[in-house]
Amino acid sequence: MSEFTNKSKQRIENLSNYFIGLLKKENGTELLKKYDILNTQFLPEDVLIAIDYSFDFEEDIAEIKLATNKLFNILYKQFSEPQLVEPQENSLLFYLKQNNKKVKELLNDTKAQIKKLNTKGIDNKTNLIAFFNVLISFTSHYTLQETIIFSEIEKKWKHIKCLKILWSLHDDVRRNVKKTIEILNAEVFDLQEFNKVSSRVYFDIHSIAFREEQILFPIILKTFENQLLEQILQQFSEYELQFVKIPKYFIEEKPLVNENLQIKFSTGELSLEQIELVFSYLPVDITYVDENDKVRFYSNPKHRIFPRSKAIIGRSVQNCHPHESLETVNQIVNSFKIGEKDSASFWIHMGQKFVLIQYFAVRNSQNQYKGVLEVSQEISEIQKLTGDKRLLDW
Repeated sequence: MSEFTNKSKQRIENLSNYFIGLLKKENGTELLKKYDILNTQFLPEDVLIAIDYSFDFEEDIAEIKLATNKLFNILYKQFSEPQLVEPQENSLLFYLKQNNKKVKELLNDTKAQIKKLNTKGIDNKTNLIAFFNVLISFTSHYTLQETIIFSEIEKKWKHIKCLKILWSLHDDVRRNVKKTIEILNAEVFDLQEFNKVSSRVYFDIHSIAFREEQILFPIILKTFENQLLEQILQQFSEYELQFVKIPKYFIEEKPLVNENLQIKFSTGELSLEQIELVFSYLPVDITYVDENDKVRFYSNPKHRIFPRSKAIIGRSVQNCHPHESLETVNQIVNSFKIGEKDSASFWIHMGQKFVLIQYFAVRNSQNQYKGVLEVSQEISEIQKLTGDKRLLDW
């Protein structure tokens, strides 16, 4: 970002002080007057910096999220104006805005069904369950940003703590959508709880879309070169957005090493092509993080469990997880580094999938720590196995 002028410094200082005042639970009306917030035209970058500074005064991300809601409520009118520079048609940010537009239209259309459920007691829970299942699929919109765009932002921008807020809001949506479906499926339907949780989903999806389109995307347009945006678009085209189909986008890449070069291991020899094929056909997702906590490699099987992209290479593993799980990540890595533990395992349900996630400390022959290997596998079919199978039954 460009050097700040005295005017911009004053503007940022006022907004930062206002936001910190909100975190300290000071009188909002007095803060608005004191820092002349309503009469100042702020830039998207100002908001980024103000949020960054707030982490020096408050570590509880829940409190910061509440304060950002108040901040954007105050700034909503001025940031609702159309941006001077809009994404080009069929560009990365164009597709993301279209995806937001479609989900907001669906949210609006479904309000009538929720109103009938409240006012007339009409049992349309089946339709609402289907609707919230669509929202689960929509959250790929967030996952791809966390995996691909956030990693590029970390390389480009100085002020990136806003990403912690966004990621936490993404997780709020994921959690509350699933909770809403559980409420709808319960034998005893709790209308009050349904309204509470589902309204949170509506609010957060709209809030995230606003923050993307009025804060995040304009700064990306200013700071990302066209070539980088094309590279990110190519990575997005390998996955699916719920409401927008991105055409397959290819940028030809030549291998840095001749594929016929044989690499000698202690247990055999493989060419570069063979190594890629072996990793691609293993029935697991593999990610390797080196001894400096940097992501160095991931496998690319046909059916990945968790999305990965080339943008993750060189990224700190701590930035690859939401703020709320950072303590667990650091605990695992630190225990591996000091030799206290050698592995850690988790298992989670993801719709119909049952996923085993394992972390292994990587050490060389001198027992020196060389990183972490993450191995994820879908094991629902494995769990069903019983007895023995000794014959081929094709």
